[in-house]
Amino acid sequence: MRSPSVWVHSMTDVSRTLTMIDLFAGCGGMTAGFVRHGFDPVLSVEWNLPAAATYAANFGEGHTYWGDIAALPDSAIPEADVVIGGPPCQGFSNLGSRDVNDPRNQLWKQYLRVVQHAHPQVFVIENVDRFMQSPQFQLLRSEVDHGTIKDYELSYGLLLAADYGVAQRRLRTIVIGSRIGRIPLPTPTHAKVPSGALRPWTSVQERIARLPERPSTTELPEARTTFFGETVPGRFTGLDLHFGRKPRELSLMRYDCVPPGGGRFDLPDELLPNCWRNKATGTTDVMGRMRWDAPSLTIRTEFFKPEKGQYLHPQWEPGNRRRRVNRVITHLEAALLQDFPDTFTWCGSKIEIAKQIGNAVPVGLASCIAAHLRRYLVT
Repeated sequence: MRSPSVWVHSMTDVSRTLTMIDLFAGCGGMTAGFVRHGFDPVLSVEWNLPAAATYAANFGEGHTYWGDIAALPDSAIPEADVVIGGPPCQGFSNLGSRDVNDPRNQLWKQYLRVVQHAHPQVFVIENVDRFMQSPQFQLLRSEVDHGTIKDYELSYGLLLAADYGVAQRRLRTIVIGSRIGRIPLPTPTHAKVPSGALRPWTSVQERIARLPERPSTTELPEARTTFFGETVPGRFTGLDLHFGRKPRELSLMRYDCVPPGGGRFDLPDELLPNCWRNKATGTTDVMGRMRWDAPSLTIRTEFFKPEKGQYLHPQWEPGNRRRRVNRVITHLEAALLQDFPDTFTWCGSKIEIAKQIGNAVPVGLASCIAAHLRRYLVT
């Protein structure tokens, strides 16, 4: 059974429950958005144990398949109204090797196998922005022409999460395949410069300002739980994830020099490591500080490392060092910027949970896609 504590109360009033399958489900960011609009998950597939445990903790263990999707039997695939998921993107990413033969780039074929057996009205693929320039995307389109999904029409494009109410400028490829007539991508609900019915972008302040500026601990609580017959750390929720780190004094000196929206170029020469001192261009967002009045940049899996991006807490006032919060964002703050509610339950170590948060589809973006699809699906 799905835990009702988070999801039932936020569910949209709908005429019929529609069924869904989530592949490469991770911790359940896409499922969370779809459940908000009355979709009932009947199968999820995730090979990583802590992520699968987090998914099961929030949506139920009974329909969760922990294992390699290639080992999922055809007979275990139920029919469903919608199939959603994002095959692992590292092979397409600017941060990856972009190797055509990377095994992770072949997993989309397993996705199509599930679509073939589940026979959904609609499927949704989520991936990195480079996906549309990949050979795999061209092969996907060829499957529409004369392959396993020839009954489906595709719509695809890049969606910016901030344009759909998420406090994060995260750009993703979304592909919608439909056998009930072409379905366009959802139109934005928010804008940087709003007009008409569009609302302003959601800011970092709106998501995390209410949290304590200075976490009281640097560790997760001691807790263990069991899923799929295996023991994992958890369950953790809310302020359990609001823990800090223990930076060196040199790191604190660097943080103190960076204003909102700034980054490594704000550091004085004497505080620059050699790798930055010798590289005057590129990587502009590292050692960056967020701004209260704007969405964050993309929350990646190593958001707890300021040298990896713009992850310093946004509180900083010129001329008033006592009103500066010189730390990276916490796991809870990162999860909230990914639009998870603070009542979401997490399993795994600190690093494992960070990976789940950074790899997730922002819940608000998934929610907008789900609400959009409901208007087209046959009920």
